[in-house]
Amino acid sequence: MLSFCPALTLFATLLAAQAESGLSARSFYVAENPDYTITESAIDSIRFTLGKTLRRDERGHLVSISSFVDPEGEIMGWHDFGNLEGPGWAANAVGGACEIYTLGRLLGKPDWQTKALAILDHVLEGGFLDEQTGFIHGYRETTTGKLCLNYKHNSDWFCPGSMAKVAFQLLVFADQLGDDPRAKRMRSAAVRCAAWIRDHVDPVPNGWFPRRTTPAGRLYRKSPDGGNDPFWQTSADGLFILQLQAALTQRGLADYRESLRQKTATFIRAGGIFGSINHDTYDPHENVAYSVAFRTLLVVSRVLDDGEIRGFAYQKCLAGLDQFKMHEDRNGVATKGLLYMEKTWDTSYLWENAEAALACFEAAVDSRREDPDRSRRCEIDGLVILRAAAKHHHGPHGFLTEGVDWNNHVGQQHHIGQARYAAIRYTEPFLNNQHIAEPTLYYLMHLARKSTAADKTQWRDLEGNLVLTLPAQQ
Repeated sequence: MLSFCPALTLFATLLAAQAESGLSARSFYVAENPDYTITESAIDSIRFTLGKTLRRDERGHLVSISSFVDPEGEIMGWHDFGNLEGPGWAANAVGGACEIYTLGRLLGKPDWQTKALAILDHVLEGGFLDEQTGFIHGYRETTTGKLCLNYKHNSDWFCPGSMAKVAFQLLVFADQLGDDPRAKRMRSAAVRCAAWIRDHVDPVPNGWFPRRTTPAGRLYRKSPDGGNDPFWQTSADGLFILQLQAALTQRGLADYRESLRQKTATFIRAGGIFGSINHDTYDPHENVAYSVAFRTLLVVSRVLDDGEIRGFAYQKCLAGLDQFKMHEDRNGVATKGLLYMEKTWDTSYLWENAEAALACFEAAVDSRREDPDRSRRCEIDGLVILRAAAKHHHGPHGFLTEGVDWNNHVGQQHHIGQARYAAIRYTEPFLNNQHIAEPTLYYLMHLARKSTAADKTQWRDLEGNLVLTLPAQQ
């Protein structure tokens, strides 16, 4: 019959194509687990940080025992990140403290907030911040007390973008503290740090930012292991400098609009600069670079009132995350709904997935009025990532793996249960273990459907799943 009805044949073909397209989009999907919600997952991660990875110093401040631990909180001193703590990239004390503080406030956990401030006070009082110059030391050795600038335990080089990220985190945390006297000091530190970068960091030929410099700001073109770094001027780590400049301008604390115009134009002319942000990887396309680019350019577009920048953020940066999505479980490991890091190192790291979830949720909020369909797709994607991450807690203390090594890139001796393909049996407490708290909090505050009845307040996701219940007075 269809051979006599070309119109029907075409209609059937279109229906099949539409179904196939829907199936493909739906394959990046993980359902909410009502027995272990995304909120419970984030709470477990913080439970691990607070319960297993901190100690009191002589001032009563809370200090991380190490930036690399196992599920029991045992220090992995053999690793580069072992025996280090501080606000720097992998240690992430300020960002982690901010997540604990803000989620603790929502959940009605004043003890979390008190502990978060004790972590913050260690950074503010521990010598990491140079009050005169604005320079920020990222790390301290837990074994010697020596301040250092990089994860190799020395100060030959540092990443100015990563220093800018610490200043940005201080700024964001200050927003949460109201009239607390710490807030003024944190804002001043952020202003001075941005000024140090502006005044001291050498330019690079392509007009972007250098990946690494010496402590004086001179170009450092080597890798941490001594070889030549091919991404010395094409690392997305420089996006954190733009992020800080945009945030300061947005808050009226400084005016970096001209720098934002110039550097964003450089970024866009290059078609995007997505080289590795992680300090120990080397790839032209890293998934977290796309996430950070989207989040940063979205704010820059608002500061500069520039729709073309916003369009690039969506079309190139957010859309670029699709290439890293895993639509199935691989090698018997729960990878569906996660993003792998990059082609040359395809492990799925959890802090990067958290950053991708944040990008999705921020896109969902930004698109809500003009493009409800896109907003819904982005919201679902962010939820899927958090649901997939929630499958990778191990042990009784809340530990969340640093990464899911589905292709045995790291080696099975480093895996849970020594399995050939499995989650890694170590984590960075304030980063890979805990960063899922930030997108979870953002979701609860800006996207979840909140309702209050009788003596309780409930938060549900867009599919109607209950993700949090609290007493109504909170």
